[in-house]
Amino acid sequence: MGEHMSAAGPLSLGQLSVWHDIRDLPAHRRHEPNNAAAWPLPRGTDAAQVRTALRTLAARHPALRTRYDLKDPDAPRQLTPDADTGIGDTLPAVPDDGTAPDRRAAELVHEPFDLGRQHGWRARLLTRDGAPTHLLFAKHHITADAWAQELLHREFRQALTDPDGLGPTPPGPADLAAEQYGPAGLRRQAAALDHWADLLSHAPPAALPRTGAAGGTVQATLHSAAARPAAHALAARARVSVASVVLAAYVRSVARRCGTDTLLVHLMSANRFAGRWKTVVTSMNQWVPALVEQARTDDLVTLADAVHWSGLTAFRHGMHDVTAVAALRARTPDATEPACAFNYVAVPGGSPLDALPPQAPQDARPPTLTWEEPFTTISPRCYARALETDAGLSVRLTAKDLGREQCAELLRDLHDGLLAAAGRP
Repeated sequence: MGEHMSAAGPLSLGQLSVWHDIRDLPAHRRHEPNNAAAWPLPRGTDAAQVRTALRTLAARHPALRTRYDLKDPDAPRQLTPDADTGIGDTLPAVPDDGTAPDRRAAELVHEPFDLGRQHGWRARLLTRDGAPTHLLFAKHHITADAWAQELLHREFRQALTDPDGLGPTPPGPADLAAEQYGPAGLRRQAAALDHWADLLSHAPPAALPRTGAAGGTVQATLHSAAARPAAHALAARARVSVASVVLAAYVRSVARRCGTDTLLVHLMSANRFAGRWKTVVTSMNQWVPALVEQARTDDLVTLADAVHWSGLTAFRHGMHDVTAVAALRARTPDATEPACAFNYVAVPGGSPLDALPPQAPQDARPPTLTWEEPFTTISPRCYARALETDAGLSVRLTAKDLGREQCAELLRDLHDGLLAAAGRP
């Protein structure tokens, strides 16, 4: 890749949000914004087909060819995308050693990206007896969020078999930035900043007791087959999304431990509500505050309805300038900090309002709680990440200055609250 510096433009608000989170990371933590996946290859796929498909993706999506001018950390810029995709005539291969493909992919995330010199992704071929079986794909979060990564996965499969079926070339992050800094975008930014100012100044202080080692982080994931149909049943009853139901159960658990009825919550906004930006590959996720009242109520259906409307108000202001928010906080040092944060992972093709899944025998299996060493601690103090799959519902809680016992209690209370409200044992 060349050393020249091409023309530069502002970061989009999502890119800026990522940069704000990572700009001061010490060298030994600069890998934390990375994640990886293992994409199975159709039987008979050869390395040349994989390289061609990757070149097709890189040509379609400017984010895969973008580097950044970060010399002034207060004024980061994205460079004009390189013409060269960076994919040569060879794609490094790693032999199958019996380790699960996802674990082999995870090996790629420990090397940080130099965003000024490198494109923010890398790939390897996993081979068995010389034949490719998986593409191991790793990327920096500034390059693609979870939604965008799944878009890339789907387009990669399409490009392997029928690249002409990919459709029109989508816009890139520079196009998004141009809209966000245009007249209409600046008006939306001003409205978003007003939303932050209003909530930060009016929310009462509330925080979980600090029961863990100072500066320590614990992480646990609760997996439950039964929680999924319970959450869907409650969503149908409340006429809201499954995400709102799970958030209501989580907020109630946190509020009861904070001893308050009103809670300020950080929600992760995907910011892909406008049709034009659904297929842009970049990072659009941003934290946005929501205020939840009567959070300790026993009526989870009513709380889910309140959470739903509070969340919609927040998501209207999901695209905001994090530097302006930081300046607002500096001017109001007594502003309330959110007590917790929540992200219901959404990917293309799935919807929280899907039909109620049938109850299967495996729903009777007890929930499991697993403890993990967090790969990254770039997150708010008490962060729950919910993910729905065909196997059930999982909620991962990453908590700072909170003991294991309290972390487990929060997750179990969330889970038991869902099942009790749905009338399930």
